Amino acid sequence: MSDKQHVILASGSLARHDMLKAAGIAFTVIPANIDEAAIRDALTAENEAIDPADIAEILARAKGEAVSRDNPDSLVIAADQTLSLGGQLFSKPAGLDEARDTLLRLRGEEHLLHTAVAIAESGEVTWSHVECVRMKMRRFSFAFLSEYLVRAGVGVCHSVGAYQFEGLGLQLFEEIDGDYFSILGLPMLPLMDELRRRGVVSE
Repeated sequence: MSDKQHVILASGSLARHDMLKAAGIAFTVIPANIDEAAIRDALTAENEAIDPADIAEILARAKGEAVSRDNPDSLVIAADQTLSLGGQLFSKPAGLDEARDTLLRLRGEEHLLHTAVAIAESGEVTWSHVECVRMKMRRFSFAFLSEYLVRAGVGVCHSVGAYQFEGLGLQLFEEIDGDYFSILGLPMLPLMDELRRRGVVSE
């Protein structure tokens, strides 16, 4: 691979942008234009028992392929997350009322956050990886929840779990088991290893 190959992040996530930038990766942002909800609904309709990790990977791959088809000479990085609790699959909340409902459902419980990353070139995925993090929310008070939503604002709706772990959302948790970067939206260590293998960053 040429060391001049252009890198694209197929995501509008500020957290993903900041992680790649902090790691010294030069890239541009082109968010993928796909109907995530329709893909997710189709997958669960076909197989109710589908693993949420598989859904995250399929969505990440779809995003990467979509952007890569329009930018065949670039290396496209795409990602997606799914959250599951007791067989229930969560989606990003549509507003603060749904965010509140999500947080009340997760309160005091351990859930699984699946984060997938994919690399696509010439319209095809050439590498993908999925990380799973176990996260347990504390039994926070209703007063804390109300204050949290006021302070955090609609930004929590950008997170499938209605939390921003890099900020106020950290206060929601009592225990995590897994990769910090994956919680924020990108499994950075395996991604960086693959980028080194491809010559995007130095060995």
